[in-house]
Amino acid sequence: MRPPPFVLACLAATWLVWGSTYLAIKWALVSLPPFFQMGTRFLLAGFLLFAWSRGVRKAPMPSPEQWRNALVVGTLMLGCGMGGTAVAEQSIGSGLVAAFIAVMPMMIVAVNRLFGVRPKRLEIAGIVVGLLGVLLLTQGAEFRASPTGLTAITVACVGWAIGSVLSQRKFVLAAGAMGYASQMLCGSAVLLVLAALSGETPRWPPTILSVLAWIYLLVFGSLVAFNAYMVLLSRSSPALASSYSFVNPIIALLLGVAVGGESVTRQQWLAGAIVLIGVALLLWQRREPLGKKRSAGPCAHE
Repeated sequence: MRPPPFVLACLAATWLVWGSTYLAIKWALVSLPPFFQMGTRFLLAGFLLFAWSRGVRKAPMPSPEQWRNALVVGTLMLGCGMGGTAVAEQSIGSGLVAAFIAVMPMMIVAVNRLFGVRPKRLEIAGIVVGLLGVLLLTQGAEFRASPTGLTAITVACVGWAIGSVLSQRKFVLAAGAMGYASQMLCGSAVLLVLAALSGETPRWPPTILSVLAWIYLLVFGSLVAFNAYMVLLSRSSPALASSYSFVNPIIALLLGVAVGGESVTRQQWLAGAIVLIGVALLLWQRREPLGKKRSAGPCAHE
């Protein structure tokens, strides 16, 4: 049965918006260094969401323990995850970064194994196929030429996966939007500290393209697409809600080539396709939505 129009609109948001944020990050990097860019973006997004939660939804303030949890999860998912992604895009194409990040569901399955959650056969097959694709992807010239970028995107993936699982199993956030707001505020503080320690200084005056890309990431990446994803979790099947995880890399690769002037070799296209097959195997098998394990923060996309 065809999904209702509202659900289709939410799907379009998670597929197209999150798929386009990788190129927007690269454009914003022209004037806004990685940690500063991400820190200011999530600081404002977190403040707006916090104000809305308190003023409109009348949500209670997070407890001290929930603030602590938000700091832990925010450090992993935003400090490592989003910060590492932006650092990687300084030397690696946005499309290839998105293809690498498609391995995220496999990492989450692996981290959950530490908590006694045993993967099923198709999940194991998905992990093996996906890792083969990642190994092939990292043999490309762009990854070989940038050990720093490869290290950064690896740290980003590991941090996001661990933070996603811990947010559900150990460091639980406050309920609803307040939990996401507290995570963004804490994560943005970590990112801004990293920006200061790294000596980052924005280019002034910033280019118009960088400013527009930053606004796009704030409004559409952090607020619109993330809320659309939460609607999908409540109104559609788990596989449909999580489908962005293998659609985003395709969108990012196409935009990177068509709009961003990036080049992708046949080997890299093949590697990306193999990674997506591995993700598809995971989604085919799972009975518990991947999205719920990754919903502890705005994606990344996010």
